[in-house]
Amino acid sequence: MTSASLAAVATIDHRGAFELAPVGLVISSHRKIVDCNQAVAEIFRSPREALIGQSFEVLYPSHDEFERTGARILLKLDRHGRYADDRIMKREPGNPRGELFWCHVMGRAINRETPHEAGIWSFEDLSSQRPLTPAGRAGLTAREREVAALLIEGQTSKQIGKVLGVSHRTVDIYRARLLRKYAAGSTAELVNKLVRG
Repeated sequence: MTSASLAAVATIDHRGAFELAPVGLVISSHRKIVDCNQAVAEIFRSPREALIGQSFEVLYPSHDEFERTGARILLKLDRHGRYADDRIMKREPGNPRGELFWCHVMGRAINRETPHEAGIWSFEDLSSQRPLTPAGRAGLTAREREVAALLIEGQTSKQIGKVLGVSHRTVDIYRARLLRKYAAGSTAELVNKLVRG
């Protein structure tokens, strides 16, 4: 490393690291965006200033998905207060026709006992590796998007039912709809199509 490179690294403080991180970073309080870096603004195609102070709800395709994800986070936090998943989110907050895309979200609750009180979250746009097919962009319901995301994680119908608060038979109905919409002959083929777009 050159002396100029070492000097540049030495001048980066915590704020600089936050701003220059290669993934989107958000500091949250009560499911609202307290601060975010420019990478988040680019991922969601919104000015950073327009995101600060907003509820995370503006980044979801629907109110129900926002609510169910919040409940799922409470159930799936590990003992250190960490959580991660892949989910479909929406670009251009405030635009009802904002583009839907796959996003990897990972974070940590500051206090495991009150996880939504404060947290640190990272967002990674997966659209180049996992583009949504036309069926995914236009034809999936909120519940089908949630079932699709959980199928990608390798969860069974019973596990998905428990997470979503529905019976495993209801999950099987959604799985059958997804198989039809993606013209897949098996769950493995469906997952492959969901992952590869």
